[in-house]
Amino acid sequence: MSSLLTTALDGQHSSQHDATTTTHSHKRNLEPEGYPPLHAKLPEQQPTTATAQSPGVLVVARMAKSGIQYAVVDAFTAEPFKGNPAAVCLLQDAAKAADERWMQSVAAEFNLSETAFLLRDSSPAAAAAPRFQLRWFTPVAEVKLCGHATLASAHFLFTSVLAEHETLVEFATKSGILTAKKVAAPASAVASGEGKLFIELDFPMIDLVDCHPAELPSIPETLNGASVVSVHKSATAGDLIVELSSGKEVADIIPNIHEIEKCSGRGVIVTGPAPAGSGFDFFTRFFCPKFGVDEDPVCGSAHCVLAPYWGGKLGKQRLTAFQASPRSGILHLELEPASSRVRIQGEAVTVMTGTLLGSERNSSPCFEG
Repeated sequence: MSSLLTTALDGQHSSQHDATTTTHSHKRNLEPEGYPPLHAKLPEQQPTTATAQSPGVLVVARMAKSGIQYAVVDAFTAEPFKGNPAAVCLLQDAAKAADERWMQSVAAEFNLSETAFLLRDSSPAAAAAPRFQLRWFTPVAEVKLCGHATLASAHFLFTSVLAEHETLVEFATKSGILTAKKVAAPASAVASGEGKLFIELDFPMIDLVDCHPAELPSIPETLNGASVVSVHKSATAGDLIVELSSGKEVADIIPNIHEIEKCSGRGVIVTGPAPAGSGFDFFTRFFCPKFGVDEDPVCGSAHCVLAPYWGGKLGKQRLTAFQASPRSGILHLELEPASSRVRIQGEAVTVMTGTLLGSERNSSPCFEG
């Protein structure tokens, strides 16, 4: 972990399915002899320096008096270290929320597919439900829509920030107002043994458009000879939507990332029908090397275009998708054609919490080893 971050490691599995995190040490007692426990509050007027000589042990060095709270949340999974991890940073300062260079640097430091930045919106329009400004950054660029980091943000707010009775939160984004709410698990999730508490995102439906031949890379080379059924393009981000003959081909494919990088749009979404008896309707993978993400483990926004595509092919308004990346993830989808919306339901689990210290000029590294 980088020098900007200090983590608060929790050894208990919480009621929200929060995961246990560990250091590289095999010992339970990580505090150097003679120093207070790692979670002890440091005196505000006398920043404390604590060091440990063992490699891989968390240390505290010239702690800043205040910092920015963050969490790393695995989205679209109930299991730690699966799904898609996103960093969620809760800002207290509007100036920080406007500092794109700083946010991009933080996203590069986390080096996850997306980092989300939240700022509480106290305007009168936000009175009906808690509302937060929300922006998403990959390690190299800002994006206008991100499903898994929105789910991660909602999970973080519901479990760590908002009062327990709050069931709805709104996000003001570059794609308009998005909502997230607590819901009971869909029937398909209960049947498969998934958890009981889900978060539902209300996202815009995205149309498919035809591709011009000049926009297409050499698909056989790009997908290493996979059996291509059709190729379309999303109307917004320009992602190529490549349907293969089977979900197994989707899961097994080894793409040519160099060729994918030549595509005119954001990236390439590969999809195919799920195997019979799998409990899913279709499989998906998403490759986005232009934005510093060779493969996005689970992409919520990609399903804003895939849900209507497969809904039309299968004649269904409720679908269950499996993202067949190495980390994998499950998305429960519901189409609302009249309002051109897609409801995306999924679970999430927090695997790490901590404080960003790099926002302070005199902060120092807080990890060693």
